[in-house]
Amino acid sequence: MLASFYVNAVQSSEQKVLPVNLGSYTEGEVSFLNTQQGDMTLPFSEGVKVGGTVYLSGQIGFNPETKTLVKGGIVAEAQSTLLGIKGSLGRMGYEMKDVVKCTVMLTDIEDFSAFNQVYKQHFSSPYPARSTMAVKGLALGASIEIECIAAK
Repeated sequence: MLASFYVNAVQSSEQKVLPVNLGSYTEGEVSFLNTQQGDMTLPFSEGVKVGGTVYLSGQIGFNPETKTLVKGGIVAEAQSTLLGIKGSLGRMGYEMKDVVKCTVMLTDIEDFSAFNQVYKQHFSSPYPARSTMAVKGLALGASIEIECIAAK
C-alpha cells in the first residue's frame, strides 16, 4: 500500500492543498540491521531501513573486542564513532556521502571544535544537516554519541 501525504496551506483567504512528500514507502520495505554479538544483546536495532532511508541508532566510541570505550578522549571516541557509523552504513549498502542528517550529543560542549576536526575527515561539502547539543551523560560514560539518517 503506497502511502502519500498532503498538507493544507493557507495563502491569503483561500485554502490550497499542496502535495508534500514525507517519505512514501511500500509496505514490506522495512529491514532491520542487528549485528550485536555474544552477550551484548540490546533492546534496539543498530539500524532500520524504510524504503530508501536508513535510520541508525546512536553510536558511541565502543570497542567490541574489549567491550569498553576507546581510550584517548574526544578525538579517539569521535573517530571510533564515525568509523562505526561508516561500517553500519556499509552493511546496509550505504556510504557516508548518503548521510543527510546527524544528531550529535557531547557531554562537554568545549569538545565541539575538536569534534568538528574529526567530523570533517569523514564528511565533505555539501555537509549533512546536523544538530549538536550538550547532554548531562551518555551510555558507558561516553563523551560523544552520534545518530544518523541516510537516504538514496
